[in-house]
Amino acid sequence: MQQTHCAGCSAQFTFTKAKHVCRACNDSFCHSCSSGKRAVPEKGHHEAVRVCDICLHAVDRRAKLLGFSSTHSSLPPNASAKSYFSDPGTMKQREAHANAMDRLKRIYKAKIRPIEQAYKFSEFYATELADGDFDARPFVLLVGGYSVGKTSFIRYMLERDFPGARIGPEPTTDRFLAVMAGRPGQAEGVMPGNAAAVDVERPFSSLSRFGVSFLSRFEVSELASPILDNISFIDTPGILSGEKQRVERGYSFEHVVEWFAERADRILLLFDGNKLDISDELKRVIECLKTHDDKIRIVLNKADMVGPQQLMRVYGALMWSLGKVIRSPEVLRINELVKRARLARVHALLVTHLRASMPYLWGHKKKQERLALRLKDEYVKVQKAHGLAIGDFPSVDKFRAGLEAFDLSEFPNLSKRLLDVAEGALARDIPKLMLEIGMSAEESGRAKHAAGDEERDGGNPFGEVGGRKDDGMKWAVSDAAKAKWDAVFQGLGPSGEPPALTGAQVRGLMLDSGLPAPALKRIWDLADVDEDGLLDGEEFALAMTLIKKARGEGISGIPEVLPTEYVPPSKR
Repeated sequence: MQQTHCAGCSAQFTFTKAKHVCRACNDSFCHSCSSGKRAVPEKGHHEAVRVCDICLHAVDRRAKLLGFSSTHSSLPPNASAKSYFSDPGTMKQREAHANAMDRLKRIYKAKIRPIEQAYKFSEFYATELADGDFDARPFVLLVGGYSVGKTSFIRYMLERDFPGARIGPEPTTDRFLAVMAGRPGQAEGVMPGNAAAVDVERPFSSLSRFGVSFLSRFEVSELASPILDNISFIDTPGILSGEKQRVERGYSFEHVVEWFAERADRILLLFDGNKLDISDELKRVIECLKTHDDKIRIVLNKADMVGPQQLMRVYGALMWSLGKVIRSPEVLRINELVKRARLARVHALLVTHLRASMPYLWGHKKKQERLALRLKDEYVKVQKAHGLAIGDFPSVDKFRAGLEAFDLSEFPNLSKRLLDVAEGALARDIPKLMLEIGMSAEESGRAKHAAGDEERDGGNPFGEVGGRKDDGMKWAVSDAAKAKWDAVFQGLGPSGEPPALTGAQVRGLMLDSGLPAPALKRIWDLADVDEDGLLDGEEFALAMTLIKKARGEGISGIPEVLPTEYVPPSKR
């Protein structure tokens, strides 16, 4: 399929905006997105050729990593730095992660941010994402009452004290503290929140929205530690009971925690086994975290200080208390950018739908007030008109609050171009990126564990055991592969119960495989085991596995009849 738009900025190719092919990834770009040249020996180009900006950064990054590896080659064999910097597998993973973040950044800037800006998305929900939000290391958010061990947990992980740490039996941490790796050659210390918020290389620029009261209670602790090369920690103030503490803060504690939760890769909710207490404010904080409960891990700290019987009573009381707070057990588990892009798409459709209901001449204010009161009905209309999932819609209260600051007639008409670009990112670009990451991770894991798996499994798990068929037959799709395909599956936006994808949703991704249409038709027919015309999670993983098999072995690798070991476990 011939590309008519730049894969980088989504600009249409014209007579004045020429199309250039990147010799590394073979995508088409305009001159602005592919102005650099580098040698790409793995593609047979030993002289400098035109590459896109992402591939240019990838080539430079690979050279930098290789140079850094040779610098550390003189370290002792047991040195952790040598293992991290020069281990080929680790280096490849770091390089792949950085390349993926560059591509994700480009997808956001070119295809998602324009629709956010057109319909004032940041005024309703989260602020625009900056480069620092993509480039920052993954971070862990620690939340809990006072003196439950949050700061001690970080100190244990770092195996040392760190600047800004305050530990004691009484409430000690009275501010948010980001514990991060310091810059090379920089002395250890604490950076004030006001300085961190204006540092474009840090992911904290949008924290300025919470005002000086919050920034004066936010610090960044910078130090050298091996673990901080890969991860950062966010220590939060201990949550106390009582209204006085909340009023004296001068900022919304729940909103700040929600901001960090949106960007966190893991949320640790800590409780003290000796004094189990869920205050009203902690309940409100947990309510804010509900939409991110796939990231949450609950830690019952100091459990070694209570007996087995008391531990079981504490555990039961904790589960009962949380059960009253966390009422929604199922949350859509998808990539944060995918969630943001889908919300931006729904937001644009909602705003333009409401705008179309406004009168032409007068009565705007009263009409907008009536629309705001019946938003639930308007949600249903938009959902039915565009076939959207209700889980993609924003909270009615949050949308209504944002709507109060604007006149609906001031919003632009629906831009089909912006909508198509955003949907293209959701339907093709992000799933394709996740698919490539999944294949890379699966190949890495298989190479790493191949020898051990053979020894442990005792040969082919699909063969004959003792002259009879193995009753414990494993599925041909490994657990690691299934987890990766699940991420791609969720990114495509399944609907229904159980969630499933239509042929239209999967078509683009299957065509990206490069296989001919007849082969893809056979794969679809084999994967659609229950013959309902849809692919559920297991069937989708099976289809992707068959595609990978066909790409590796040729079309002849596609079986005529689905072998038993390929049949999804739930459909045997």
